[in-house]
Amino acid sequence: MVSRMNRLDALVAIVDEGLRTLAAKPAASRPSPADAVDQAELEDRDRESSIALLRVNHAGEISAQALYNGQSVFARSHATRQQLRQAAAEERDHLAWCAARLEELGGRRSLLDPFWYAGGALIGLVAGAAGDDVSLGFVAETERQVEAHLDDHLARLPDADAKSRAILKQMAQDEARHGAAAQEAGGSSLPSVATRLMALGGGLVRRVALHV
Repeated sequence: MVSRMNRLDALVAIVDEGLRTLAAKPAASRPSPADAVDQAELEDRDRESSIALLRVNHAGEISAQALYNGQSVFARSHATRQQLRQAAAEERDHLAWCAARLEELGGRRSLLDPFWYAGGALIGLVAGAAGDDVSLGFVAETERQVEAHLDDHLARLPDADAKSRAILKQMAQDEARHGAAAQEAGGSSLPSVATRLMALGGGLVRRVALHV
């Protein structure tokens, strides 16, 4: 009964966190890497390119918040639950950094942010219910794919946008650390069909959020 109540509380917390994530201005626990970077004004074409790429990353961080919170609901061990929550806290930093840089550039968020959050929460609940080893393996594979995505965006980002580059580089470092920690904590390798489906889902977010 206690376990059920704890999980019900966690589900309520996911909804509450979702409302805060979507409606409120996100707050970071760490300074933005962009704060220490001098940035000249961008040309319109470069600014629009950076806005589109940052909107995609902002949407991805919306999903990450929901994903890790969803996984934590069914975490079997306290250590796994704490690891997921710590990762979610650092992803919240990423969200705040992307949101602030988008605002600075005069860009907007994805119009489908509620969908990205709901989808991430559902996937997180399913991954968490499969057991800690699968859930941690899911984290490791997710972060591996996100690293590849960030490398692609760093290559596509306008050379003149040093602030956005600093943000994406720090995000990539954090994602690599999250993935390695999940692997070391006992994350299991996922079936190839699962990794392909994850790649398709991530690709959908990137393609849609780039424009919508």
